[in-house]
Amino acid sequence: MYLLQGFLLGLAYVAPIGMQNLYVINTAIKGDKIKTYKVALITIFFDILLALSCFLGVGYIIKNIPILKAIILLLGSFIIIYIGINLIKSSSELNKEVNINEPLIKIIGICFSVTWLNPQALIDGALLLGGYRASIPESMSKIFIIGFCSASFLWFLTLSTITLKLRTKLNENILKGINISCGIILILFGIKLAYSFIKLIT
Repeated sequence: MYLLQGFLLGLAYVAPIGMQNLYVINTAIKGDKIKTYKVALITIFFDILLALSCFLGVGYIIKNIPILKAIILLLGSFIIIYIGINLIKSSSELNKEVNINEPLIKIIGICFSVTWLNPQALIDGALLLGGYRASIPESMSKIFIIGFCSASFLWFLTLSTITLKLRTKLNENILKGINISCGIILILFGIKLAYSFIKLIT
């Protein structure tokens, strides 16, 4: 159950069309298979590293400070619901101007930047994973984060493959559909965090 929860939450977290996904998509639209999967794997590495840092670092602190745990559960629920609503209302545009003819070191730098230098990703990851670490049994935390990280691996490889196969047909309506689906999932997870907060204080 916690493996599936982690996987679904990881999917909802990573799938919305943001800087990471746009870079992967545009690489697949304009580049060859080797470059596309190279970008996907580097992005997966940095995404999983960020998830582990948020879960093991911030999540551990939250788990051991009860008042902080309550605050993060409450704040996290509102913020995650807010993110979900914004995703449903947002538009998604493909940036056709991305330059994918870059040396490996620059590709690594770009993948790092769109993951670790994105303040929204850092805040969302800390609140999301910190909140969930606070709400699940300690014995299940490893199972949960394995599920969460596996979503990143599956998502970016699948996204790359599908975009390579369908690059002439991919449009903004499809991206909008992805965002709406992920927005709904995030809202449901936000409600679950709010329920955990209520249980904690009652």
